[in-house]
Amino acid sequence: MSPRKSVVEAAATRTRIIERALTLGAVNGLEGLTIGHLATDLGMSKAGVIGHFGTKEALQLAVVDEAVERFRARVPGHALGARPGLERLSRAFEEWIAYMTEDEEHRGCFLTSVAMEYDERPGPIRDVILTALARWTDYVTAELDEAVTAGELPHDTDIPQLVFELGGIALAVQQAILLNRDPSAADRGRRAIRRILNKPTPQVLGS
Repeated sequence: MSPRKSVVEAAATRTRIIERALTLGAVNGLEGLTIGHLATDLGMSKAGVIGHFGTKEALQLAVVDEAVERFRARVPGHALGARPGLERLSRAFEEWIAYMTEDEEHRGCFLTSVAMEYDERPGPIRDVILTALARWTDYVTAELDEAVTAGELPHDTDIPQLVFELGGIALAVQQAILLNRDPSAADRGRRAIRRILNKPTPQVLGS
């Protein structure tokens, strides 16, 4: 076997491990992801699985990194063609909700689930999640700033409040889908987002 072929095959195996870990993690949680279960599911040895990452935490970080990249490509990535401001922001949240509901077997947003799982667990995994969420907040804030500049929102719009409320809707949709199995969750989320963006909350002076 040539060195080049060996590297390509190793990369393909690593990708296959991460793909399967994402699927299992969506069901059992990232912390519930075990090397033994993953190895059995893939038809590999435990050493064969862990050998691609070194530690379980490194594997978990690789899974989170992949989840972040998928979110970026699926949500803001699909909204790129929309006009900056409210149109693009509305499209991004529409894409997020669609992302939560398009997989019949594993519904919800994996990254959102992991963020809730690690919200009180300090460490590298939580740090990566915080960085990803901070980038999303910056994205939403930038689109709202653009909307204010374009006159789509009042100049005194409380942007941090809107960011908070929009994020709250997404979390509510996630819970309604996963916990309540509510078939109307996606539609309710879309309606709530449209209502907030069409009727923004003005900033209260002195608050």
